[in-house]
Amino acid sequence: MTIESEIRETIQRAFNVHHIELENESYKHNVPEGSESHFKLTLVSNVFVGKRAVQRHQLVYGALTDQMKKIHALALHLYTDEEWEARRYEAPLSPDCMGGGH
Repeated sequence: MTIESEIRETIQRAFNVHHIELENESYKHNVPEGSESHFKLTLVSNVFVGKRAVQRHQLVYGALTDQMKKIHALALHLYTDEEWEARRYEAPLSPDCMGGGH
């Protein structure tokens, strides 16, 4: 099973997911072809209602404890249904890699 699959399945089990986008952004970084080291997760769930950003991140990192040991970076964009609708169903773009070994 790929790391991407592990992340997706774990999130689906741990959260009442209304929308999920998981992108392997490793190709944007200085890593070998086919790497699974850098991911972007956009997750919409009303589990996040009433929670600050740091609390939302803690919930996701808590669910992904095993997967976080296998990757270098995980960009998180976590919204309630209402917030996602207000954003017109779009998460921010990831910045370009600034180089380096990761």
